[in-house]
Amino acid sequence: MRLSKFKTAVVALIIANIIWGAAPPIFKWSLQSTGIFTLAYLRFLLATIIIFPFAIKYLSVRKSDIINFLLLGIVGVGANIAFFFFGLKFAPSINATIIGSAGPIFLIFISVFYLKEKVKKKFIIGSVIGLIGVLIVMLKPLLFNHGTEIAALGNLLFFVTMLGGLTHIIFGRKLIKNYHPVTLTFYSFIIATFCFLPFFIQENISSPFLANPDNFRLIIGVVFGAIFTSVIAYYLFFWAVKYMPASQTGVFIYLDPVIAIIIAIPLLNEFPDEFFVAGAFLVFLGIYIAEGRLHYHPLHLLGRKKNM
Repeated sequence: MRLSKFKTAVVALIIANIIWGAAPPIFKWSLQSTGIFTLAYLRFLLATIIIFPFAIKYLSVRKSDIINFLLLGIVGVGANIAFFFFGLKFAPSINATIIGSAGPIFLIFISVFYLKEKVKKKFIIGSVIGLIGVLIVMLKPLLFNHGTEIAALGNLLFFVTMLGGLTHIIFGRKLIKNYHPVTLTFYSFIIATFCFLPFFIQENISSPFLANPDNFRLIIGVVFGAIFTSVIAYYLFFWAVKYMPASQTGVFIYLDPVIAIIIAIPLLNEFPDEFFVAGAFLVFLGIYIAEGRLHYHPLHLLGRKKNM
């Protein structure tokens, strides 16, 4: 039986988030032998080259949308990935996924303080509980592991990455109504590639990546990042957003911590401790209390669409 576009979008988002869940441990493993901007630049350069033949028919952009495309590429992808990679240098990769899962909570805060919306009491209670969970994960290195303050910095960068991801969704949602998913994907990548270029050059002046004897990890990171997390996952995400209400896309991010743990244990010897478990429990409990069901996800206020 042929799946409806809505159900196909569900499958697409599941695949995309499985890929993104595996990304933090794989990228952290790759970054153990290469520079942050080398991995970022080569990843998006290869992704841009791969997707160009598919995007060539969809490159036309309205002048009025140029700013939004620039913001999508610079803030939603370029800055977002830079903060993410720096965070991986300092903190456990599994922390990135649990902090990123708190996105719906901060969408509630955005709806209250930025959109000036009135929300029910349960939204506030759930948001506070979820925020406590995030703080437990973020501040644990400062409060309980003296001498590992650098991990707290990494967690803070993951938090900034999560906010950047929300920006990516917001700008992507505005543009997807008028453009093909491959258009958003291509311009996001090529703009990010140019953003990383000067830092890539600076990083390779004294230590060219081609001279690195341990380039196997870099190759794995670039190929996985370009083909899977960039081309496949981004395209599936933008395609799914076109056929699914934005209010329902957030739930799929809850797959990320599970996949990240499964990959991080054998690859990096990272295990979730009691603080991670407690923080994750509070994050998901807060989201459950606040939302009750997915319809209450505040992002639906940015642009509701009927299921197709």
